[in-house]
Parts: sequence; C-alpha cells; structure tokens
Amino acid sequence: MTAVDEKPVTTGRSMSQVVTDTVRTFRGQVPEAITAALVDMSTGMLLAVDTIDDQQPDEQLDLLAAATFDLFQGRNVSIIRDVFADRHTQSDRHYFQEMLVNSDDLVHLFLRSNRHQDLVAVVVCKRVANIGMLFAQARVVMKQMDADFA
Repeated sequence: MTAVDEKPVTTGRSMSQVVTDTVRTFRGQVPEAITAALVDMSTGMLLAVDTIDDQQPDEQLDLLAAATFDLFQGRNVSIIRDVFADRHTQSDRHYFQEMLVNSDDLVHLFLRSNRHQDLVAVVVCKRVANIGMLFAQARVVMKQMDADFA
C-alpha cells in the first residue's frame, strides 16, 4: 500500500486517472518538457509516464525511476539528509523536497509531493527551458495533484 492509497480521491476520478492526468499535465504545461513521470518512493515503481519520445525504451524509464529513488532515498543521500535534518528541522517531512539536475542537453526536475511524501514527480525538459518558469509551472501542477488527492 502506498501513501496515495491512504485517502480516497474526492474528485470523482480514480487514483489511476489522477496520476495519468497529472503526468500529462506536467508534460503539457511545463515549458520545454519532453518527459514527465510519477514515482512511488515506497516501492521505487514508476506509476505513470508521458513523453513525446514514443521510441523511448522501457529500460530507460525504469532507470529514471531507479535514479529518482536513489536521489531521494539512496544510502549516501540518506546519510546526508539525516545529518542536515538533525541540525535544521524536526519534522515528519523528508528533508529534500526538490532537486534540479542539469545534463549537457536536458534539465531534470524532481519534486516531492507535499501531501504524499512517497510521490515524486520527474519532469525532463530541454536545456533551453527557463528554470524559473520550470519550477513555477511544475509547482502549480504538483499543487493541483495534491488537491486532487485531498
């Protein structure tokens, strides 16, 4: 059972539909987005993906889920997180909420859901994306997803 299973969806849509709609909205509303996905951190599984690259192999998408899990909950990150959290905050929330990773031609934004800490959205954009707009639009979509799961 994931964190999403704990509360019923009140929007009239199934949980699966909310997840599917959310990744589609990420890809459609975030500037220069080419791929969007949701990862369940309790299982490390990719819940949904929407991409403009229909030829993308499943292995690449599985690696995206594994990389997301390692970024937020890998061994070394967990050690660093625990040190920072002990010094800065005493909360049930995970310490790292958002991460931005730049490669030569892509920008990868990882956002943890505020309402369901086990859900992490991944948005992959072309490097030309405006970083401020990337964060702003992605946060709007994440906030809407959280509201849909309320």
